[in-house]
Amino acid sequence: MSDLFHPSPFCTVKQEEKLPALICCHKSLIRRTLGEVDPRLQENKAVNLGIAAPKVSGILIRPGECFSFWRLVGSCTVKKGYLEGLTINRGKTGTDIGGGMCQFTNLIHWLVLHTPLRITEHHHHDSIDLFPDFGRQVPFGVGTSVFYNYLDYRFVNMTSRTYQLITYTDDTYLCGEMRADRPPDKKYHIKTEGEFFSREPDGVYRNGRVLRECVDIKTGMVIGKELIKENHAKVLYDTEGLETVRI
Repeated sequence: MSDLFHPSPFCTVKQEEKLPALICCHKSLIRRTLGEVDPRLQENKAVNLGIAAPKVSGILIRPGECFSFWRLVGSCTVKKGYLEGLTINRGKTGTDIGGGMCQFTNLIHWLVLHTPLRITEHHHHDSIDLFPDFGRQVPFGVGTSVFYNYLDYRFVNMTSRTYQLITYTDDTYLCGEMRADRPPDKKYHIKTEGEFFSREPDGVYRNGRVLRECVDIKTGMVIGKELIKENHAKVLYDTEGLETVRI
């Protein structure tokens, strides 16, 4: 009902031809080692991502428009070919049809963080660290959580540029590109500071700060810095061997 009165129109126009300026690209491993998670769920996730990626790929986010993940992907049902995949609910792993969409929005979120696009809806599992790092490429704490149809991932284009998302899968990776109709005058770097594990009365926690720097492309000077996320997440896997600080 709230979408009927949404202040920005939702983007709906797709274009097969890529916009000329590549802003950022990234790929994430589809089949990852996640503790004792059933490998079958990883294979199913590959199928699910392969179905969902084309529904987003090519979408244009024009000035003033809002991107909504679920409005493009829609419901994940058996009839559409989706399989049972891994889900996370209330700090616990589970399974459901279409599991794996969080990895998709993680990728989109990482691309958006390298642009001036304004994130308007973002949910994440910010209080728990469920799995040990395995080939981590992005900082802990910049993930997303989505659940059809009321936990969405959305951002708005408040710039004068038109942006475009390209998303696809291959045998190994979920891949994405953020493109624009003309080159940017700024670029963004995401980095972490002060990462450590603390041993506290009720368990071990992962701590750290995730920052985003804005750099002027012409001068190379840092012209802005903002705190994206401050982590204090309870570790739910075996912490033997982790270097910790007692608090």
